[in-house]
Amino acid sequence: MSHEDRFWKKYWDEGLEDLDPDRWESLGSIANAIQKSIDDFPDKIALEFLGVELTFNQLNAYSNQFAHALLENGLEEGDVVAIHLPNNIEYVIALIGTLKAGCIVSGVSILSRDVQIQYQLSDILEAGKKVALVTLDTYFVNRVEKIISTLPQLKLVVISDFNAFISKFRSDSDTLKSRYTKNRIKPLFRKGLLDFHEDILEKYPSTPLDVDHDASAIACIQYTGGTTGPPKGAMLTHSNILSNLVILNEWFGLKRGEDVACTGFPFFHIAGLSFCLNCLFNAQKQVLVPDPRDINYIIDALKNNRPSIITNVPVLYQLLLNNENFKKLDFSNLKYCFTSAAPFPLEIYEDLESVIGEGKLLELYGMTETSPVITINPFKGKKKPGSIGLPIMNTEIKIVDVISNKEVPLGAPGEIFVRGPQVMQGYYNKPEETKNAIDEEGFFHTGDIAVMDEEGYLKIVDRSKDMIIVSGYKVFSKKVEETIYRHPAIDNLAIIGVPNPKRPGSEIVKAFIKIDEDYQTDKDEKSLKEEIEDFARKRCSPYEVPKIIQFVDDLPLTAEGNIDKKQLRNRTN
Repeated sequence: MSHEDRFWKKYWDEGLEDLDPDRWESLGSIANAIQKSIDDFPDKIALEFLGVELTFNQLNAYSNQFAHALLENGLEEGDVVAIHLPNNIEYVIALIGTLKAGCIVSGVSILSRDVQIQYQLSDILEAGKKVALVTLDTYFVNRVEKIISTLPQLKLVVISDFNAFISKFRSDSDTLKSRYTKNRIKPLFRKGLLDFHEDILEKYPSTPLDVDHDASAIACIQYTGGTTGPPKGAMLTHSNILSNLVILNEWFGLKRGEDVACTGFPFFHIAGLSFCLNCLFNAQKQVLVPDPRDINYIIDALKNNRPSIITNVPVLYQLLLNNENFKKLDFSNLKYCFTSAAPFPLEIYEDLESVIGEGKLLELYGMTETSPVITINPFKGKKKPGSIGLPIMNTEIKIVDVISNKEVPLGAPGEIFVRGPQVMQGYYNKPEETKNAIDEEGFFHTGDIAVMDEEGYLKIVDRSKDMIIVSGYKVFSKKVEETIYRHPAIDNLAIIGVPNPKRPGSEIVKAFIKIDEDYQTDKDEKSLKEEIEDFARKRCSPYEVPKIIQFVDDLPLTAEGNIDKKQLRNRTN
């Protein structure tokens, strides 16, 4: 069945249909859309961070000050502000202030090494943009100061103290300082460096700015993870991002000013950025999580704020389920529990819903290049565990064979191609990469391999780069992982392909396995490997069975909490 039929629309929740693009184009800029929330809900709590609460009105004033600081220090509309912060109040102020100034936001991972930060900033500067960097004092001393001499074009560096707002609003801030900023070093300030609080929030005016910038202008340059080469900056316009926000609001029937939201996604990642902007767009209270790996902090945040919307990667939900205090929380307020960025293990789907409530877990799928959401399970209608759901409104999908480049029949695996208002304009300063990613028909080639069923629901079976070729047979690592994961000894695992020295061009399936610490067995390591291999042999095709099994204490994770297969491949090479 052709993508042009878009037969899946009949399985959307009742009343949903494609939207008039004027619904988002008429909003103008993202800053203009956020300003409406500020004007309509000035006294509503916008942010909660370590016990500190800010209203939309306060957030408005602070972001105005930040915007004035950018413009008065030489940045102009279309220049770039790289934000290198955890999920804290300053991040949100810098985000809104940057957009108010007509500048472009570019998130920088807080896990990036100095050379990675240098690469991203240099890539932006190469095209002649002026760049400002916003970072923490500890990040500056430990990473940024090592590379700053190599970036003479860097226009401005703004340095923040993690505890500044805590010290300002809480009397017990000394206790919090000892917990979150051990051995903090105050950097030596010099020309071109501003203190976020002392030099901006205490000096610049909070007077309003003209925030109605061109909707077709670039709002964000979001860098991909670089799993298939150097990171690339996806250029997302105001209209790209607003289209996704408006469509998702319609999908879920969200009402402005009602919800409390909490996420473990970092804001430098597209999922976290989108979630943050959605909260601002809908005038929702947003509970900030500075460290997504601090499970006890997240549980306390959920307990104290009782959010109606939460979202996290599957790994984080698994960690939460392992904590008895999470299971004791009251989730009666919770409406939506989103998960994305990786397939959700079916084995814990029911476990999570037994805690949060049936029907609340919603799997979705998106990419940096698509602002980000492409598909999602219905809110009211049929949800299929393990599926990433249906294509959202105004979005076309086709599933294409990776070799023949022709659409495949329903049920057959192929690469997801997507076309819609959320698709990026291209990769920043990389025309050839853009040409390879977006075809002449405007379809973006995602690199993800999926199957679509007779109702239009999609299931990811692999990334094209993770697909393993064994003697000409295609092995989809996600399928093998889901199968072997059912063995009771396994806590987590990852499958990769390694070159077969006896057969050039062919690969060998290798499994990295973390054993469940509670698993009881009298078998030695060799015998347990043989048991797992036999388990796989009974459930997989012969070419899918791992020929190499390596037990590990931990699996490396990306900043988003997904298993980092790039690191695993590097260990093997």
